[in-house]
Amino acid sequence: MQTITIKAGKEKQLLRRHPWVFSGAIETKPSTLEVGVSRVQTDSGHFIAWGWYDEKSHIPLRLLSWIEEEVVDDQWLKRTIAESVLRRSAFFQDKQGGTTTFRLIHGEADFLPGLTVDVYGTMLSVTVSARFAWDKRELIVETLQGLLSPALILLSVDSAFNASEQLKETTLYWQDGGWFIPEKRLEPIRFREDSVLYEVIPGTGQKSGFYCDRREIRTIVERYGSDAVLLDLGAYTGSFTLHALRGGAKEVTLVDSSASALEQAVHHVAINEEAGIIPEGSGARTTTVVGDMFEHLRTVANDHYNLIVIDPPRLATTKAQTEGALKAYKDLNRLAMERIQHNGIIATFSSSANVTSEMLRLTLAFAATDANVEIQILHQFTQGEDHPIRLSFGESAYLDGFLIRVLRR
Repeated sequence: MQTITIKAGKEKQLLRRHPWVFSGAIETKPSTLEVGVSRVQTDSGHFIAWGWYDEKSHIPLRLLSWIEEEVVDDQWLKRTIAESVLRRSAFFQDKQGGTTTFRLIHGEADFLPGLTVDVYGTMLSVTVSARFAWDKRELIVETLQGLLSPALILLSVDSAFNASEQLKETTLYWQDGGWFIPEKRLEPIRFREDSVLYEVIPGTGQKSGFYCDRREIRTIVERYGSDAVLLDLGAYTGSFTLHALRGGAKEVTLVDSSASALEQAVHHVAINEEAGIIPEGSGARTTTVVGDMFEHLRTVANDHYNLIVIDPPRLATTKAQTEGALKAYKDLNRLAMERIQHNGIIATFSSSANVTSEMLRLTLAFAATDANVEIQILHQFTQGEDHPIRLSFGESAYLDGFLIRVLRR
């Protein structure tokens, strides 16, 4: 078993169980190391943790276990996956079938670096963002197959990390114990969230094709749907729109840069209207706009909308991008505050781990000053309980948001 020594003074956060070790913290010469499990120690030889080393990764050492007596091998990986599944047992016990989509594994928050797994009805969507998970992909899908017997497992490399991890952007399909190449477009997988119907076509869509981290938030927004005129910015496949329509919205406009996502949103409105989940005539009250949310907001008439959802893509994937992201969030929210009706409601989000809740709150305060309005915070949002936040790994907290009321006084 190879040993990796950490430079003096660089071990503190590792002893506090942060799992990432960058190359600048490693004393041992890379030329002496191989890909695999390593004993990680201080410069005085004190055990820190067991980790996985891979020089090609932008985070070359990822810590796995802080128990010195533990054997970190394939059995450890199987056991850790099984423990993560067990922690979501409450979601499998939904007797009414109201929700059949949730996150099963949340990366480092579940002690599995670079691995996320989402459940969509009978399908599992596995997203890889680190070489460790890629190297172990076969064992991962075999373990998931044995635990849950899904009809299909879809495995893809996260496009946000394929370059930094030196991995090809890839989509793989697993069924009946082996990989296969679909001969034609696969049939849609139907699932529910809070009794609302959705469909994903395996192998299409951003990452997994649906975001299940805003489940409770969508229900809160639905409360403000009665007689709402909604502007849904970053609408993707229409989840906030569907909840607003179920809540009684009389008009909705969805804006997204992806035409295919908006086509799927229209389909979701249709299948939910047909099933009686949203009111009859919802499709006729729905308009879609393919375009940039910033540019669209600048063209919106004042006082037309009384409910606005602002859900942009991740704007700060690195700390260096944080300042630019905050400027963009301020611009978006200022425009929305200027356009919305007096007493209007805005649900606004950041999906960037480098933008903290406090940063976003201050950005909203500055935006309100520039828009010459007062705002009241009604709710503070974070990711759902199936996306746990590991306190020793702050990066696992990535979703922040606020529900605010805009007042002109």
